[in-house]
Amino acid sequence: MYSRVSSGGSRGGPGSGNGAGAVVKLDQVPCWSDVEQRSSGGDGLDDAAQRNFDPLSGSSGQKVSKFGIDHSINGKLYIWKGVPWNLEVDAVVNSTNEASLSFNLDEAHSSPGLHAAAGPGLAEECSSLGGCRTGMAKITSAYDLPARRVIHTVGPRYAVKYHTAAENALSHCYRSCLELLIEHDLESIAMGCIYSETKGYPREPAAHVAIRTVRRFMEKHGTKITAIVFCMTTSTDAEIYRRLLPLYFPRDKYEEDVASVKLPADVGDENGETIITERKIRISALPSSEWAPSSLENGINNYRAVAVKRNESLDALVDPAFMSMTKDPDQRRQEQWEKIAQAQGGWAWMKWMGLGSLNTAPLSLSEENAIHARYLARANVINLTEVAEMKIIYRAGVDADGKPVIVVVGAHFLLRCLDLERFILYVVKEFEPVIQRSYTIVYIHSAASLQAVPDLGWIKRIQQILGRRHKRNLNAIYVLHPTVGLKTAILALQLLVDQEVWKKVVYVERLLDLFQFVPRDQLTIPDFVFQHDLEVNGEKGLGADQKPRTIANRSRQIAAAAATGR
Repeated sequence: MYSRVSSGGSRGGPGSGNGAGAVVKLDQVPCWSDVEQRSSGGDGLDDAAQRNFDPLSGSSGQKVSKFGIDHSINGKLYIWKGVPWNLEVDAVVNSTNEASLSFNLDEAHSSPGLHAAAGPGLAEECSSLGGCRTGMAKITSAYDLPARRVIHTVGPRYAVKYHTAAENALSHCYRSCLELLIEHDLESIAMGCIYSETKGYPREPAAHVAIRTVRRFMEKHGTKITAIVFCMTTSTDAEIYRRLLPLYFPRDKYEEDVASVKLPADVGDENGETIITERKIRISALPSSEWAPSSLENGINNYRAVAVKRNESLDALVDPAFMSMTKDPDQRRQEQWEKIAQAQGGWAWMKWMGLGSLNTAPLSLSEENAIHARYLARANVINLTEVAEMKIIYRAGVDADGKPVIVVVGAHFLLRCLDLERFILYVVKEFEPVIQRSYTIVYIHSAASLQAVPDLGWIKRIQQILGRRHKRNLNAIYVLHPTVGLKTAILALQLLVDQEVWKKVVYVERLLDLFQFVPRDQLTIPDFVFQHDLEVNGEKGLGADQKPRTIANRSRQIAAAAATGR
């Protein structure tokens, strides 16, 4: 029923070999709603039980299944016996383990075969994530895998005494993976068994949690997902899923009737998590107004005023995710998605014009700080030598007012040779020591008009990652040798991205004019810039052969000024 298929096989057909290394497309994976799957005993009963089964004679007394037939959901469910690394889907799930007091995402604590299939880049990126807590999930690139992304999650350790906590933590693993899928505009995912025998989690109870959590999530957010592939690497897991899937994803009336009897009594809440009645919060009504004295009302009003004032001061310090823990998780996620969708609504035309995605939702101060901290942590542990050697961005001396200077050379920005994600990490690392106080940017556009440039949406993303300190402490952006096209792009940045930053642009036509703002001896300028200045400005330009004379002349001017001062 769940046999692997080779890359040349037909959908649902028998596999030939183990398919190792072959890329398998989604249409080659058996779909749960396929008619040919019905004959394999997927209802969890043997043939004799099927012939003699009476759905009304079950001991549980249930007449209607809690999970009805939903063909739209069943059509998005796929079954795969084998590891997910060969599947061509948007995301695959890596089940990791904990080590001591740290939570690692390295090769030794990941699903077998993942790092060998993805290549060394995955381990390098995982080392920068800062680990992952039990029940949570993090996402990385997929590198050499056919998938686009890898979602990493840490399953819980099982103990009979604390089985409820383990069930809810495992349920949260699956929910976190699916939530990350939607947040990153991905639509298909391959999920292996997140539980592991090393943590003592029983296979069948874990399968119940996994399947019901996916079912509940699809009931709420199924329109955002096109495919979920359950992957089993052992015959034991395949047999368990063969028996349990019809209980939660019935395909016809017969399987629904079987589920009404065979389902466990506790199938969790609307999210698939186990309900603990004893821990429900009970809120009693407030005392009547005739009982409460006026002094108590005044005290309550004063407390509210102080609380509001205190909360306003803490908004910038407290993680909004923590502050919203009282909300239903799905409600919180839905609000985030609606916020993003609202931001996207009016900007689709910008993407059509090739200006990039400017529809990202605005971030709060705490969200900006969290993103900046995450990128900075990654940048500090990843080797970015190849980006530094391109000399696109480098720190120089100070400007005429003593402010530190960062130089950006547009002609060195070779988009076809550059990994933009690694470049962002390098930008964060180079800017971090400078943006703590007032600073200046010198952008050299000489001969850069011939190079492809990233869109406005990408520039907006860099600004969000650098955070508000970057905008607040930026003194000026001196643009050398601007072109009409560049001025038009900067005008668009002022209107569409951030007026506060881009209104600080100062256009400089000649090198000599630039040296009025930033002393020549404080800059390291490539030779081609001098040649370009000479070609553009003619006799008013500054050629490469004039560099030593200019420095010497300036040194004599400084010495003469000092002598006059004495």
